[in-house]
Amino acid sequence: MHCKLTIFTPTYNRAELLTRTYKSLCGQSCKAFKWVIIDDGSADNTAELVCEWIRAASLSIEYYYKPNGGMHTAHNLAYEKLTTELNVCIDSDDIMPPDAVENILAFWQAHGDSSCAGIVALDADFEGKVLGDMLPKDGTKATMMELEHKYKIKGDKKLIYRTELIKSLPPYPEFEGERLVPLSYKYRLADLQAPLLAMNKIVCNVEYQAEGSSNTIVRQYFQSPRGFAEYRKMCMCNSLSFKRRFIDCAQYVVSSIILKNKKFLQESPKKLLTLMAIPAGVVLYFWFKHKAFLN
Repeated sequence: MHCKLTIFTPTYNRAELLTRTYKSLCGQSCKAFKWVIIDDGSADNTAELVCEWIRAASLSIEYYYKPNGGMHTAHNLAYEKLTTELNVCIDSDDIMPPDAVENILAFWQAHGDSSCAGIVALDADFEGKVLGDMLPKDGTKATMMELEHKYKIKGDKKLIYRTELIKSLPPYPEFEGERLVPLSYKYRLADLQAPLLAMNKIVCNVEYQAEGSSNTIVRQYFQSPRGFAEYRKMCMCNSLSFKRRFIDCAQYVVSSIILKNKKFLQESPKKLLTLMAIPAGVVLYFWFKHKAFLN
């Protein structure tokens, strides 16, 4: 069977949860996909478990181990390994409904082409409740920024990208000693290339972990300030509204304070707006500091 989709999963010390993901992939009604597992330095039994699955030959699995560097570095390696037309990230604590792959490939066959960046579909919780809002009607072409600003869509969504496009973009920047650059860094760059196709079908069931990046995001501002500063500089150049650019500038100020970067105005691509955002950034810094170390 010709494989058109790669499902890639970054993982770190989540062997037990990864088993759940594996079972959901084994249960797919369409098996025309490969599963690429990026082990970001796990010290548990992830490698042994994956070797068992490879021997079982229930799925086409590729396994790559790398030293721990954070989610964005695992994505960088995954993108290097992609060979199929489409790709989607399914995290190690998530599962896919049985018809997810079938729906993705059928929808792309009917609507997709090289003018599109890929598909944006729905995430749901483990009870099947859609996270956030439904998308515009199926087949609507829109970037993620347009979905946010034009259509006022809220909530996490699943992004299935055309591999040729995503591989043409620069990798996530990597900074020694830091473990995070927001994944939307690359998605915002993809927005500048082509729109996504809206598909109102659930393709991923999400369960947020207490130690996961979604629940520790404020603390990570202090752990990865260079990554966040780089992300905000990119965002302030590409935001669709003044309000969003101002927020990006204020958050860039937060990262600059953490870094004690006295050249932050000089390095900002939006110097005047960053200057205007300094008071808001200072207030935000102290609020983040309180929130980050409250827990």
